[in-house]
Amino acid sequence: MNLKKIMLRMTIYICMILLLCGCWDKKELEERAYVIGLGLAKNHESNKIDITFLIANPEVGSQQSGSGSKEPAREIITITANDFITARNTANAIVARELTYDLLRVFVVSEQLAGDKDFIRYIYDATKDREIKRDAYLIVSKEDPRVFFTNNKPKLETRPHKYFQFMITRGIETGLIPDSDLHRFFRVTESDDDLFLAMYATTKLEKGGKRGNEDEYLAGQIDTEGTSNQTQFIGAAVFKEGKMIGKITGQETRISVLLDDTAELNDVLTTYPDPFNKQLRVAARVIKKQNNEINIDIKHGPPKINVTLPLTIEILSDPSMVNYGAHEDKKNILKKHLENVISKKIEAFVNKTQTEFKGEPFTWSAEVRKQFKTIPEYKKYNWMKVYPDARVDIKADITLGEFGKQEKVPNLEELRD
Repeated sequence: MNLKKIMLRMTIYICMILLLCGCWDKKELEERAYVIGLGLAKNHESNKIDITFLIANPEVGSQQSGSGSKEPAREIITITANDFITARNTANAIVARELTYDLLRVFVVSEQLAGDKDFIRYIYDATKDREIKRDAYLIVSKEDPRVFFTNNKPKLETRPHKYFQFMITRGIETGLIPDSDLHRFFRVTESDDDLFLAMYATTKLEKGGKRGNEDEYLAGQIDTEGTSNQTQFIGAAVFKEGKMIGKITGQETRISVLLDDTAELNDVLTTYPDPFNKQLRVAARVIKKQNNEINIDIKHGPPKINVTLPLTIEILSDPSMVNYGAHEDKKNILKKHLENVISKKIEAFVNKTQTEFKGEPFTWSAEVRKQFKTIPEYKKYNWMKVYPDARVDIKADITLGEFGKQEKVPNLEELRD
């Protein structure tokens, strides 16, 4: 055998050995404890924080585990520590397996800690740990995260990672909660131009509940009965400069999403007052097919903001039985009525952002930034400071879509005769 063939074989053998060495640090599934949720709360006896680990059992619900598995689907542990990065080693004094944040999906922060000026110090540790992904969601809970995780007992989905995945995805689609991942939180906080909206949730229900329309609630206000899980996701916590300053309802959250062209709505079902009977409400599906028309004038005194909101609305009920689909004049009355109602609701919420929150969560700052040649010029203008004095004009441009599977309904008076 010549020298060239010997060298070639040796090279192949060495490459194969190097490839096999890639498994030296592998970890088996059963050797790790996967943290699905991380809870942060203020510790009242020290400058530390209470950290709650929601640990999922990956074997529960899997085909390999079989039907005879008696292991719980989750484990909840709370410890007091300086940060949630080094706290993993402390937790291993209790948990046998190595804790990992590879599958971390949610940060649940108590309302008290979210409103603390030092909250920003703790949450920014998430930018340092390589295992924590920026697409993890930020949730503000009314109660301590330990209580939130303990009381959260879904009936149909025992695996905690699937429960949060389904709950959050569906809530964002309906617009009742905002899309509040860590990437957006850090970007909005660092730009210091807009307000940030985080999901609001709770397992503590208010006594007596609140009687409102379908989206006029905060988490905990929906009066429910039955055997289902008591956890509610609706509404948003408002953050300004990395600190929680207030809360908004599910309806106000939907308005925020409609006015923000960077957000999406896929399935919004709501009701509006019936123009022909004030005691009834018309069910509708709201569809946003194109971006808003935004015109912001900052060159002549206080900013003047004009927004046209193009919406397609499908009518799903006809409680007054006037047959909208069969009469063009009634269609026009309904169209003008909806434009008026929606515009007034939006204007009321925008006014709230100016007077109460002193900032806007609609990313209008992006439109303002385009009018400056350099970033220093834009920063000097200070959009958040001038926004409360802006004159805002909102107009809803409604296009009526379908009127249900069967457009025509019987005449109510004829049925009663």
